[in-house]
Amino acid sequence: MIARTEWKPSATNTDLYLGHSESGHTILFDANPSHPDGPSPMEAVLMALCGCTSVDVVNILKKKRQPITSLVVSAVAAQQPEPPKYFNKIRLVYTIGGQVSRKAAEDAVHLSKDKYCSVSAMLEKAAEIDFVVEFADGETLP
Repeated sequence: MIARTEWKPSATNTDLYLGHSESGHTILFDANPSHPDGPSPMEAVLMALCGCTSVDVVNILKKKRQPITSLVVSAVAAQQPEPPKYFNKIRLVYTIGGQVSRKAAEDAVHLSKDKYCSVSAMLEKAAEIDFVVEFADGETLP
C-alpha cells in the first residue's frame, strides 16, 4: 500500500494537506484548529476505525443471514493531553437496524474488534477500545 500527502495552502487556509492513495483517491486534511475545509488527520483515523469495523460487522451479519437493514458506528475518543496527542481511550457505539439477533450482533462486533479490523488492531496498541451495541428499536447490549 502506498500513500502520499501534499501541503496545499490556500489564500484562506494555510493548513491544508491533500492525501493521495495508491488506488487514486484523495482526502483533504485540515490542520486548522476549527477544521473548516476537512477533517484533521486524527479525525480521519477515527473515521477509518468506524469504517473498518462497519464493513466487518455488515459482512459478518450478512454471512450469518441476519436481516440487517442499517448500521451506524459512532466513536468518541480521548487523547493524551501532551504531544504526541494519540488516542488513549475510544468508545464505539454500534446502532443496528433490522431483526438481528442479539447474539449475532454481539458476535459480529467481537469478531471485528478481536480478529478482522486492522485499524482497531493498530489503535489498540495505544488505546483502550470498548463498545456498546444498540438496536434501532432502543435495546442496548453492554
